[in-house]
This record gives sequence, C-alpha cells and structure tokens, in this order.
Amino acid sequence: MKTNSTQKLQFKGLSALLMVCAVLFLSARSMAQDVKLDDGKGYFKTKKYHNYFKDYGHTDKEASEKIEKTFQQLFYGDTAHATAFQAGSNENGPLMYVSDVPHYDIRTEGMSYGMMICVQLNKKKEFDAIWNYCMTYMYISDKNHPAEGYFSWHLNRSGKALDETPAPDGEQWYAMALYFAANRWGSGKGIYDYHTWADKILTAIRHREVKTGTIMGRPRVLTLGSMINEDHKIIRFVPDVQGGNFTDASYHLPAFYELFARWGPKEDRVFWAAAADTSRNFFSKATNPVTGLAPDQSNFDATPLDRKFGTREIKARFSFDSWRTQSNWAVDWVWWQKDPREQQLSDRILTFFASKGMDTYGDQYELNGDPINTRAGMHHSGGLIATNGASAMAATKPDIKKEFIEALWNQEIPHDWVERYYDSLLYLMSLMHVSGNYRIWAPK
Repeated sequence: MKTNSTQKLQFKGLSALLMVCAVLFLSARSMAQDVKLDDGKGYFKTKKYHNYFKDYGHTDKEASEKIEKTFQQLFYGDTAHATAFQAGSNENGPLMYVSDVPHYDIRTEGMSYGMMICVQLNKKKEFDAIWNYCMTYMYISDKNHPAEGYFSWHLNRSGKALDETPAPDGEQWYAMALYFAANRWGSGKGIYDYHTWADKILTAIRHREVKTGTIMGRPRVLTLGSMINEDHKIIRFVPDVQGGNFTDASYHLPAFYELFARWGPKEDRVFWAAAADTSRNFFSKATNPVTGLAPDQSNFDATPLDRKFGTREIKARFSFDSWRTQSNWAVDWVWWQKDPREQQLSDRILTFFASKGMDTYGDQYELNGDPINTRAGMHHSGGLIATNGASAMAATKPDIKKEFIEALWNQEIPHDWVERYYDSLLYLMSLMHVSGNYRIWAPK
C-alpha cells in the first residue's frame, strides 16, 4: 500500500509538471505570436476607411457612381470597351473570363484582379463565374504534372492553355480574394468552399514539392517547386527551380501577407508575418534612392536584375510591372501603417513624375530617370496615372498628394485598344483604393 501510494504521488507530481510545462509552452507561443502580429495603426486597426477624393471636393456618392460606371463598362460594356466576357456555363454555374484584349488571351493576373474587384464591390455572381472559369480551364490537378496544384497562367480565349506553368502574382491574388469572399459571403461547397481553396493555394505557394516533367507534349523538361525563396522569405518570379531565382518587386504584397499571417494555415502564419517585413525592407532597397523608381525584376538581395539573352543584355528598368509596386506599398501603408519609409517612397517617386510634367510624364524609364521607348507611341499611360494616384495615399507632401489624386479623378476610363485590359483594371482598383472602397473583409 505504501509503495502504491508513493507511485500515485509521483504520477500526480509528474502530471502536474507536464501541465505546467504545457501551459508555459503555449503561453510562450502566444506571446511570440502577439509580438509578430502587431496590428499597426492603419485601416486594419481603426476599421475607418478614408475617401481621399473627398478631401478635394468629390463626394462619396460621386466616387461610388464613378466606380460603378467603370465596373459596368469593363464587365458589361460593348465589345469595343469591355474586358470581361461571359462564356456559357457548366455544372458549377456560369463562366466568365477577363481578357488581355490587345493580346487576345486570358491570364491569371487579370482573372485574380477581376475576382478581387468583384468581392470588393459585392458582385458575387461575377466572382463565382470568374472563379468557375479558373477552376475549369486553368487549375492543374494532374498529380504527374510538374505544375500540379497551380494554375496555368496563360490561355487563349477558347480556354486552351498557351503556357501551363504558373505565375506567382496571380496565385497570391487568388488566395486573398478567396479569403475575402469566405469572410464576406461565407464559404459554400465544392469549388465555392472559398476558405478551403484559399488555404490550399497558399499552402502550395510555400510548400509545393519539387516535381519534374514535360508540359503540353513538348520535349522540354521542367522542374517546378514552391513559389517562395525560403532563405530570403521572398516570392519568386516563377517557381522554376532552374530559372526562377529572382523576384519582381510588384509581386510583393505585404498588406496581404499580414492577413495571411492571421487567416492562413496556422503552420505558416509566422512565416507570412516575417515575409511582410521582408517585403517592406525590399521596397526600400530595390527602389532608386533618387527617383524612387522600382525595377521590373530584381535579385533576392534587392539589386536590379540585368540578364543576357545570347549577345543581348536586358537591364532592369521601370516598366509595366513596376507600375504596381508603388500602389502595393501605399496600400500596405494605409492598411497597416507600420513602415514610414513607404511614405518617403511615395513622396520620392511622385516628385520624380511631377518633375517630368503632370500631363506628359512617360510610362517607362531607366531606374536613374532616363526615358526609354514607350509602347505603341504612347507616353502618358492610364494605368500609371492610376497607380500613381493610389501611391499618393501614402504621400506626405500636400501639393503632390492633391495633384496625383486629382489626376486620377479626372482621368477617363482607359479604353484605347492597348489600355483596355491592364490599364483599365489598375484604374478601377485605384479608384476603389483612393475612395476607401477597397477594404479588409475580416471574419465575422
């Protein structure tokens, strides 16, 4: 009896010790999580969204009307103005795609932008139709395919893949749009279980195992892995193991990463919190210290990526992808207000463009500010006017701020052939950003 009592006491003591250790471990984890998940001082914290147009005499109603007019033109306008098109239906419902009209194709970039626009504007029917098209024609479920678990980034307008490899920008936007949809409307079943699909895409972005194989019957063998460079905590330009060891500043989305750190798969939340800080540092390092111009492609250490194609050398420059970068850091600023350097970056780049003339600045430059040839003879592009307007949300110089926000307000909906897709989508999203109608849809 004495021995049995002693054993019981020892067991109870051990149990109590284990309980204390477990509590301390969980408390330590919770404290570490709290330190990493600083809510900042922006929209996420305050839940108050600001209409910057209102500062210059334009009402909330006027802004909403301008946004709705743009949406209707892009999604339901005639064939000379629309960029979204209905494509019949299947067992999951209606189908719709967003087209890069000038190139007669469909890209995950535009499809994911279309989904984000729809969830922000409470257009569930159109959101579901675009997502249905993505899952029907773009998603790769074949376990033997090197891009399994990703989306073909490039289709023709008949839904046939032109390239079955993925593009990380579109995949990140898919995940964020799906989380917002889950939070705003609630998840459904099958492909409309938004939250489950967001988790699945985000897990693939970071953890997709390396797979080797051929695509589209071509002899070229590809080896594709995750979309993340783990050493630098940076998004890759492509997940190609051999050829994807660089990044694109416009792919960096710290405003989204903060939300992934809160709503994404639990095992990756610490990573995404760290990735947000990495991208903020990246913006400051990658942009030119005088002009504020961001390169279209960079090494992981944020130095510009200059590449050779045979005897031809391609230097990193401020080009079409780069337009999105200043919008990305401005959105991060108003949502989180964690890094004041983003305000300095907006002041710097907008000062540069203002110096070139508000009505005449070009759309492509060397990083030092030297102009380069513009597309199709154009020099003052609607998409860049739009993202500069969004960038002004983070600017501190009153005159600069007003000039660029007013320029966005006064701009017509981009409708020239070359601007029908990229520029018009950037324009609509910039209107939503600046008017306070591009919001964080959190779990209810």
